[in-house]
Amino acid sequence: MPALSYRTAGESHGPGMFALIDGMPQGLELDVEFINMELLRRQGGYGRGARQSIETDRVEFLSGVRRGHTTGSPLLLQVVNKDSRLDDLKRTPPVHRPRPGHADLAGSVKWLTTDCRETLERASARETAARVAAGAVVRCLLRSFGIEVFGFVRGALDAITDVAPDEDNWHELRAARDASDVYIPDEGTSERLREAIRQAKYDKDTVGGFVEAHVFGCPIGLGSCMHWDQKLDSRIAGAVMGIQAFKAIEIGLGRECARRTGSEVHDPIAFDESRRDRPSMGYVRSSNNAGGLEGGMTNGMPVVVTGTMKPISTLLRGLPSVDLNTKESQTSQYERSDVSAISAASVVMENVVAFEIGRAFRDKFAGDSMTEVRAQHAAYLELARELSLGTPEEA
Repeated sequence: MPALSYRTAGESHGPGMFALIDGMPQGLELDVEFINMELLRRQGGYGRGARQSIETDRVEFLSGVRRGHTTGSPLLLQVVNKDSRLDDLKRTPPVHRPRPGHADLAGSVKWLTTDCRETLERASARETAARVAAGAVVRCLLRSFGIEVFGFVRGALDAITDVAPDEDNWHELRAARDASDVYIPDEGTSERLREAIRQAKYDKDTVGGFVEAHVFGCPIGLGSCMHWDQKLDSRIAGAVMGIQAFKAIEIGLGRECARRTGSEVHDPIAFDESRRDRPSMGYVRSSNNAGGLEGGMTNGMPVVVTGTMKPISTLLRGLPSVDLNTKESQTSQYERSDVSAISAASVVMENVVAFEIGRAFRDKFAGDSMTEVRAQHAAYLELARELSLGTPEEA
C-alpha cells in the first residue's frame, strides 16, 4: 500500500462528502484558510448552476488533527451538504430516463434497478469537493517543501489562450486567473469563453474545455521506473481520468509528440553550475516537451498536465433516451446542473494532481513525523547535489 492514500464517500444530496486520508506525517500545520479557499474556488466560475448558491463548502476535520496540526493517525474530513435530501422522495424523486453521457444507464443495469437515482447521487461531480479538500491538505505538505501547483483553464471551443506558465511568471498568472470568472489568466480569451458559455445557456446546451496544472519545485526522482503502477505519470493519468466528465489527459506535449520527430521532441540536457541549488540540481533543459516526467519520474523541470473535460451530460433541453420501465422513447430527465463547470474542473485537476505528487513525495520521504521527513528530504538533496559535483574518476 502506498505511504499516502485516500478514499472518498458521500452522495450529492446526502449529509456530506467525506475523505479518509492515510499516511500523513505527524506535525504538519494545516492551512485551513487555504483549504477552504480551494473549496470556494471549486464552487466558482461563470456558467455554474444554482447548487453553488446553496452550499458554502468548508472543511471540517473529524480525526487526525489536534490543535491545527496532523497527529499521524488517519485523517477524516467532511464537507457538509446543506442541500441534504436523499431520502425525501418529493424533492429527490426516482429517475427513470437516463441521460446520455452520464453514469445513469450503465449504473442502473449494473445494479439491476430501473431507478438511476442511486447511481447518479454517487457519480455526481459533487464528490469532487472531497477530492479538492484532500488535495489541498496534501498541498500544505508540498508547500512546506517549496512545491507549488498552479492550475487554470486553457480554454474551450475557439477560445484558447496561449499563456505559458514558468517558474518566473506563474505568480503573476495566478493573479490574472483569480481575476477571471472563467479562470483563464488572459482577459481576451476569458471574454470569448464567457460569450460561448452565455450562448450555450441560451441554446440550453453545455460547454466543456481544456484545463492545465503546472507543478513547480519537484526535486528530481519522485516516482519510479521499476513498476508500471509506481510511475508518476501513470498515477497522474489515473487520477485525472477519474475526475467526472474527463475524457483525455496529456503530459507535456502529449499527442503533439506524434506530429514531430525525436529530435524535435526530446529535451536537450545541459548543466548550469549556478542552478545547483534548484530542484533540477543544476541540470537544465532548453525545452520541457516531456512535461517534467521521464521514465515515470520527475526530472527537475515543471510537471505539466493537460486534461480535457467533455460538456456536461445534463442538458436543459434534454437528449433522446428511453424510459427504463416502459422502454418507450423519451427525452432524458433533467437534474439541476451547470452550463459549464470547466472552472471547477481546473480546481479539481489541480488538486488531484497535487495529491499524486504528494503520494510520490511520501514514497520517497516516508518518515512518521515532519521532523523525519524534513531530515530525509534534506539528506537526499545533499547527496544528489554532491553527485552533481562529479569526481575526477567520473570526468
